Amino acid sequence: MSKCEQCIVREFSSLKALNKEELLKIADCKSSYIIKKGEPIFTEGENVNGIFCIKDGVCKLTKLSANGNDQIVKLITKGELLGQRSMISEEPVNLSAIAIEDMEVCFIPKTEIMGLFKQNNQFSMNVMKAICGDLKDADEHLVTMAQKSVKQRLAETLVYLLDTFGINPDKSLNIKLSREEIAGMVGTATESCIRLLSEFNKLGVVELSGKKIIIPDRNKLLKLS
Repeated sequence: MSKCEQCIVREFSSLKALNKEELLKIADCKSSYIIKKGEPIFTEGENVNGIFCIKDGVCKLTKLSANGNDQIVKLITKGELLGQRSMISEEPVNLSAIAIEDMEVCFIPKTEIMGLFKQNNQFSMNVMKAICGDLKDADEHLVTMAQKSVKQRLAETLVYLLDTFGINPDKSLNIKLSREEIAGMVGTATESCIRLLSEFNKLGVVELSGKKIIIPDRNKLLKLS
């Protein structure tokens, strides 16, 4: 693991406001971990007492529903921070973070972060903006779940995955998600997700090749969303 001042992913998060001296302090107190695919970074109800910086890999933020299914709230990629809201509110995390591929993660203790809040106004403002952005995303997600059909939500989810992770040379999505995980993002049963993907395939909106989802034309998906 590299030192914080040498780590390029800090430029994509609130940490970009820190100067070299502050980054050196973080480097001295942080803990670095390798999280394997399927393992949790933290689980719902846990007290994390700090923040996690995602150096590499992707994880899913999930909420356990009353019927025992995991609703995927958001995908988190490298450069993003986890645990900011619960650290500031001094509450247990209300979501679980599960790796969907092997990850490199750094943990920074709360005591160090709160010290930076007092010393660096731009850093504290960046953290507040990030939390506000999460709240905005949550509001939009709530409206989508309430007002759009499952078919529209699936199309919107596929557009999001395309725009966020890009595509491979064969135009397949550059992220490996199971049908169950896609269903968890859409907010529907796995069987319904599989049926709709098959329908999209017949319409020529997507092409299915094993577990791969190929998107030949983004605009066709947009029209469905």
